[in-house]
Amino acid sequence: MTRVFVALGANLNDPAAQLRAAQLALTKLAAPGSLRHSPLYRSRPMGPADQPAYVNGVSSFDTLLSPHALLDALQAIELAHGRVRKDERWGPRPLDLDILLYGELQIRDERLTIPHYGMKQREFVLYPLADLAPELVLPCGTPLARLLQDCPPNGMIRLPAQ
Repeated sequence: MTRVFVALGANLNDPAAQLRAAQLALTKLAAPGSLRHSPLYRSRPMGPADQPAYVNGVSSFDTLLSPHALLDALQAIELAHGRVRKDERWGPRPLDLDILLYGELQIRDERLTIPHYGMKQREFVLYPLADLAPELVLPCGTPLARLLQDCPPNGMIRLPAQ
């Protein structure tokens, strides 16, 4: 059993509802009783500025799935929610699910990079991650608290619980 952290984001088709539906779908991947969710946040879009604001969060759970099997399962959830993979990077999307951490594992191959390559600079990842695991230390030895010191909220707003 391995503890994983997954980033959730959406900015199309009622983003908060998309994330709540994705959180529900994650129950099928998680060991019973292990699934936890951060609060949701509204954040500015990364990439083209002419797109709607994003809603983001992080979920954590224990799983028996291998990293690549987890990636396949997350991509199936995205597809079920209308995600179409395009060449455009950081464009609008109904759902985006990214593996941030898979235990202490570090992977870099053609399909998967763990820890997630951009997580150390993204406020919409770091703040929800800190809600779940404030004492977390990344596999490289960097404390999450140190990353937060160098990453301002950038206008991000915590949404009320639903």
